[in-house]
Amino acid sequence: MREALGFDDVLLVPKKSTVESRKLVDTTTLLTRKITLAIPIVSANMVNVTEAKMAIAMAREGGFGIIHRFMPIEQRVAEVEKVKRAESIVIDAPYQISKDASVEEAARLMEKLGVSGLIVTEDGKLEGIVTKRDIRFEEGKRVEEVMTKKQDLIYAHYGITLEEAKEMLRKHRIEKLPLVDEEGRVRGLITAKDLMKMKEHPYATKDSRGRLMVGCAVGVKEDYIEAARRLLDAGCDLIAVDIAHGHSDLAINAVKNLRREFGDRVQILAGNVATAEGTSDLIDAGADCVKVGIGSGSICSTRIVTGAGVPQITAIMDCAKVAKKEGIPIMADGGIKNSGDIVKALAANASTVMLGALLAGCEESPGITVMRNGRKFKFYKGMASVEANIERRLREMNEVEENLVDFVPEGIEAFIPYRGTVSDVLKQLVGGLRSGMSYCGAKNIKELQERAEFIKVSRIKETLPEEMKFR
Repeated sequence: MREALGFDDVLLVPKKSTVESRKLVDTTTLLTRKITLAIPIVSANMVNVTEAKMAIAMAREGGFGIIHRFMPIEQRVAEVEKVKRAESIVIDAPYQISKDASVEEAARLMEKLGVSGLIVTEDGKLEGIVTKRDIRFEEGKRVEEVMTKKQDLIYAHYGITLEEAKEMLRKHRIEKLPLVDEEGRVRGLITAKDLMKMKEHPYATKDSRGRLMVGCAVGVKEDYIEAARRLLDAGCDLIAVDIAHGHSDLAINAVKNLRREFGDRVQILAGNVATAEGTSDLIDAGADCVKVGIGSGSICSTRIVTGAGVPQITAIMDCAKVAKKEGIPIMADGGIKNSGDIVKALAANASTVMLGALLAGCEESPGITVMRNGRKFKFYKGMASVEANIERRLREMNEVEENLVDFVPEGIEAFIPYRGTVSDVLKQLVGGLRSGMSYCGAKNIKELQERAEFIKVSRIKETLPEEMKFR
């Protein structure tokens, strides 16, 4: 039997530092070998943590969000599309409407899509633009009667440079610039709003087309191949194989099948595991990142219910030894309560950390907000909790089995304090991370991992004589 250590069992030994300011510390890291992040933080694919709103906020701050799988595939695709359309250099498929549609139809469509304007087309050719301002107080009219017509519209040819587009938007004081080909067909749209967001969030996690990046989870018992295909077609950048025990034939076969079906088109996050053997098997199956953590989450009761698990520092170190040889990043998932734990996880050779509870209280999380004794809280539940499993059975069976005796929960529900916006929370966490790295004399994560020295925390109450124990 060997000893294993968790976050609370160790501290990092301070080292001589040449870091003049924590602001100069570089937190750039790899999520997978093909996806780089400005900050090493990923929001958990949990019902009360990540949907489109959270994923957008995470990507803008330089992190990454993974949308949970506990909704129909149509809804997951819609959430991914929301993220991919949130901002872009060029919107390749702008929302369109016919000039013969009613203003009421236009209003409903704008409300449904969450946009302020629509491109008006006829057989794909540009006819004009209609905005919320155009249809305000208008009733019983067709779009053609209220829209800005093509002859009065500023538009550009597809292929225009970004600088040229900026100049046109500035010169003509317009918000939207439609792009058309030689035949007048709509090929894209550039908006002033997107260009402003690029300036506001220079370290945002984006794909080659300037769109925010996002991941989404699939199960191992659903038709995960078809689900992954639809998600990838929607622009999803990473598929997370979501299963509590990742070192299983179900998980390994799912990763193999996804890799065989989609090849290099897909980036695969697989887990959760807690051993070197589990990591090795998932990497051999085709994983691009392995998620480490069994039962370490704040509202996970797996270790209590099953007696299984490995304390997180030891688990990360064991898994990272194998992954490092293959050049595959490790993600530490669970048990992180503060920024110091993030520093420890990265020092133990994780490349990223996944956060659940620390982000579930944010404005952007989909959890229910409640007031208790004059304070704001958000509802947060483990994905193996009673409520989560009942909801899952309702979705899958359209009914709840009368006898739930056979169900053993491995998670709980809780109310956690409201924490404000994701941006504010990440600023605190990343600030603490940079400070922790500076204490280790590290200017970047690679140096942190090379210079880190852990020291075990003594259990004073257990080792001192009875008369010397602190009361």
